Formats: sequence, C-alpha cells, structure tokens
Amino acid sequence: MPTQKKSPFIYGSIVSVNSFTDREEDGKKLFNNLVLGINTILVSPRRWGKSSLVEKVINDIKRERKDIKTVLIDMFTVSSEEEFLELFTREVIKASATKWEEWVNNGTAFFKKLIPTINIGLNPATDFSISFNREELIKYKDEILNLPEIISKRKDVRFVIALDEFQNIAMFTEYQNIEKSMRAIWQRQKSVSYCLFGSKRHMMTDIFDNSSKPFYRFGDIIWLQKIERSKWIDFIVSGFQTTGKRITDDEAEYIARLMKDHSWYVQQLSHYTWSKVRTVTTKKHIKSALQEVIYANTPLYQREIEVISSTQLNLLKAVAKNEQQLTSAKVMQEYKLGTPRNVLT
Repeated sequence: MPTQKKSPFIYGSIVSVNSFTDREEDGKKLFNNLVLGINTILVSPRRWGKSSLVEKVINDIKRERKDIKTVLIDMFTVSSEEEFLELFTREVIKASATKWEEWVNNGTAFFKKLIPTINIGLNPATDFSISFNREELIKYKDEILNLPEIISKRKDVRFVIALDEFQNIAMFTEYQNIEKSMRAIWQRQKSVSYCLFGSKRHMMTDIFDNSSKPFYRFGDIIWLQKIERSKWIDFIVSGFQTTGKRITDDEAEYIARLMKDHSWYVQQLSHYTWSKVRTVTTKKHIKSALQEVIYANTPLYQREIEVISSTQLNLLKAVAKNEQQLTSAKVMQEYKLGTPRNVLT
C-alpha cells in the first residue's frame, strides 16, 4: 500500500468523515431526534468535536432524507438581533431551493408585512444577501422566526435547523425579547426541528436548564462526553496503518492518556507524532511531538491568562498542584487566594 502524504489526523477545523471517530451513539441519537421532529440541545466544552458531530449528522440527513431541508448557522460572529434575523432569513431561503432565481422569488413570496431588499452578486452561492428596514425588522420579526414553518407548509418539506454557539444570543441588547419570541414561535412549529448547541457550558445550562428562562425544557439535552480511550487507540493505530506507518496500541494509548482523551489535543498530538515518523513510532517521537504541541499552544494559554485576575490565576495554580482543601487556611495563605468566597464563587 502506497504511503499517504496527507495526515489522517485533523484538528482546528470541522473533521472529515475519515477523520471522525466514535460518537456513533451520539450521532444516531441526534439523527433520530432531528428527523423525528425532536428539538435537541447539545452541550460540551470547546474542542470536543461538537461541531464536527453536528455537521456529520446534517450531511447524513441531506443524503438520506431528500424531504428534509437543512440549515447550519454559526452564530459565533453574530453580535445583534438584527444581524441574526437577516442571517437566519438568508440561510433558510437558500436551503429552500437549489436555484438562485427561486431564492429571489421565495425571498419576497413568504412575507406579508416585511419587504426584503435582495442583492445577488456574480456568484449567487456566496454573494446572495437579504436585508430589511431595521425598524420593521424588529417589529415584524415573528415573520422571520416562523419562515421555515411557512415554507415547509407551502413546499411540503420539513426543516432541520442547527445553530452553533447559540449562547451568543445572550450578548444581544435586550436579548430577553428575542429569546421569548424564539421559544413562543418555535415550540408551535410542526415541520421544523432545531439543534441548538454551544461551547460555553455555563451559559447553555442557564438558557436551557433554568426553569425561569423561556427555553427551559425546549428539547432533549445531550451532554457530550469525552471519547473513550479504547476508541482513540483504535483510531490512532488505524490512522498510522492506512498511511503506511506503524504505532503500537501502547503508544497510541500513551498519546490519548497524555491529552486526557480531549478530542482536539489527541488529534493534534497524533498529527505531530505522525509527521515525525517515517515507518515505526517510538516514545521518543511522541515526547518530541509533545514539546511541539506545548510550544504551538503556549500563545493561546498566555492569551487566556491575560484576561483573568491574579486570584483566579493563583487558584488555577493550586488546582494544578493537586491541592485538595482549597479553602483551608494553609492553601489560602500559600496561594494568596484572599477569602474562601473567592474560591467558592
């Protein structure tokens, strides 16, 4: 078998099917929920493969269910209610048909009160935009939030809509209003199912698991767990083998253990190790690759530290030193943590 020059380990972007490992049960559950009309909330820390899982499921739905239109929106850079509503409209309209001429028609046919401004560039696939008068947009936003349901009824299709970094709605000015509107309208829709997911666990928990919030009990919550180490071992060994290189189960386990089974970092260390190996992997290759991973991530760690207080940094040091009694007088004094309240809050 000829050696493959492209690394089988992907990190820093949505992974391909070949670079995707495990998550069979999570993927099956998410797929079934969405095609059966069950709204689903997916929560996990950053870089655990959440976005890759959703994109894989969305692609599976596209391939297997031609009666379902899919929409995937990343809200990471969305900073206002108006921006979200226009982005939501554009992506739903684009998903509703395959030809840009239909997009233009659909962009005007499905509104009663709103009058959209539509722009088409040289490449409609990338240069298609919809905008509205700002005052009317807020006044009649219900028309936009209900747009997938309206299109579903007229075209006899269903919609699956996935919103990444959904917790960003909390950054909108007076976001409580659109949060209430979303819940009130989306919960009544019969032909649309939503997958809402994000990486800021405390914010997602507050939105969906707080009985005083509109989105409480909006749908099934999946708390994404780490991939099992045995799965990582098989994945790493297979990745080396398919590219003409060798690594033992013990060495693959060592990589996963060093990275504590964290999806991003297991993929990263596996890639760095793979790039150093010509034929047979040794622990020396892995240790050398580990140093490169540390160097590569140091600026990211430093940036995280720059925005936290000295007390928070000292608390992290205490945790790193495996201190068990963080509120004890000895630990509080040694790490300059101030009062027990600083630790408990």
